[in-house]
Amino acid sequence: MRIAVVGGGISGLSAAFYVKRRRPEAEVVLLERDAKLGGTMQTVEVDGFRFEAGSNGFLSNKPDTLELVRESGAEPLLMRSNDAARLRYVYSDALHRLPEDAMSFVRTPLLSLGGKLRVLGEVLVPARREGSEETLQQFGYRRVGREFTDVFLDAMVAGIYASTPDRISVNAAFPLVVRLEREYGGLFKGMLKKRKKEAGPGGVLMSFVRGVSTFTEHLGRAIQADVRLGAEVTGLARDGALWRLTGPGLEVTADRVILTTPAYVTSRLLAPLDAEASERLDRIEYSPIAVIGLGYERLAHPLNGFGLLTTTSARKPILGVLWDSSIFPDRAPPGKKSLRVMIGGQRDTELSAGSEEALLALARRGVAETMGVTETPSATFVQRWSRGIPNYPVGHLANVDAIFERVRGLPGLHLTANAYYGIGLNDCVSQARACAERATTD
Repeated sequence: MRIAVVGGGISGLSAAFYVKRRRPEAEVVLLERDAKLGGTMQTVEVDGFRFEAGSNGFLSNKPDTLELVRESGAEPLLMRSNDAARLRYVYSDALHRLPEDAMSFVRTPLLSLGGKLRVLGEVLVPARREGSEETLQQFGYRRVGREFTDVFLDAMVAGIYASTPDRISVNAAFPLVVRLEREYGGLFKGMLKKRKKEAGPGGVLMSFVRGVSTFTEHLGRAIQADVRLGAEVTGLARDGALWRLTGPGLEVTADRVILTTPAYVTSRLLAPLDAEASERLDRIEYSPIAVIGLGYERLAHPLNGFGLLTTTSARKPILGVLWDSSIFPDRAPPGKKSLRVMIGGQRDTELSAGSEEALLALARRGVAETMGVTETPSATFVQRWSRGIPNYPVGHLANVDAIFERVRGLPGLHLTANAYYGIGLNDCVSQARACAERATTD
């Protein structure tokens, strides 16, 4: 049996790995358009600084990625984040440390007394056990109040989805908080009863020595597949009992196909096969985002923490700043420091499309206005993603469910990617593993 995996990002690499684990005798062909594996997971070195073009790691509170690391023999590559990374900040009217416990919540200037009392009153809010889908904003206003939503949830969703609470479905993006309300009657009640904060990020941030590319390169070797780089798939068709994949200088036949490409690419591939599935895939939105790396020979700021996120109301040109060299010390040469600035998203969909010079200027302005950093960086890095992070608006889950229902009518074809049921590294690995199981048993 031959299985073709299209896409060499973390979803494709994970799917290929688990196909071989389940069916060692299967011939796996992995087709990647670019000249290197990893997709958006790319580590770029500039003058000794290591900048991530996308994700910098994963949380250890879910087992999926850790299991893949162990099963692939990548444990020696694991790197635990610095303990200082648990300290996080929000810029609203000024830079404020996020509260970590009840006492710091009481003392935080991020909320008024009325706003704090409204949050504490969440235990008295009647549960909405069923009903129509809500935005994160609607959910937050209803359960914890306007202030908390416009500060904490606004900053959080900017950091995760590069989006805003009114453009994100709480059901699609944060299913655990919805489950807490439905099963336990409220967020605090649920967290107390379960004795752990399933609704929060939790866990320890993990990455890899020398950056995330170390892991994707390792997986490329570990999957024991026919890995073809520079292999762009532009056509997909049935050829009797087989699938035929074509592209510039490419023709591959396979018994089964796993598409791990972005939704808009998958849409084009499925257009001749199922017009409705293609149209629905094309509906999936992506948030544009620019990632700007700044490396400093000397920096007065202590960078003691994970970084900061801004609120929409702060009206700053940046979404947030990751204090990279504080989180993982090997991201900067000894004695030096580095930052990574996020710009654009759903707050301003045009901002991230600017020139490198314009984006560097915005990034430097952003760190000056939020952190007081005015030093000139000695190393810089700019990565624009015109379609960077999938956006999950109200209606997303119904749309995705309909896509998968249509695809079930195409025997031997399977989909997995961050566009469907979760964007995090753990989500991608978990979905890819489940997809590999389907592809080897159907």
